[in-house]
Amino acid sequence: MHIEHDTAGRRFLISDQGSVAAEMTYVTSSPKLIIIDHTFVENKYRGQELGDRLVEAIVEYARENEIKLLPLCPFAKGRLQQHPEFDDVLHTA
Repeated sequence: MHIEHDTAGRRFLISDQGSVAAEMTYVTSSPKLIIIDHTFVENKYRGQELGDRLVEAIVEYARENEIKLLPLCPFAKGRLQQHPEFDDVLHTA
């Protein structure tokens, strides 16, 4: 399984044998702000930290592109707030 950034679909996803195992969707609010609005992991893949891998992927993308993240999705918000090493990409009002 690998992580793919589907820019047209505005999502990061993890596929397994052609099926989506997990995805994180977002909205581009401005050229420097992404709003994470949803994270989903298929039931049979739960407990495998796929959601955490998606969070790490979007953090890496944000850092590489000097973008801030505003997580509205409860899962992403919780993970980003639990890890102070991600503070550099969190949007502050």
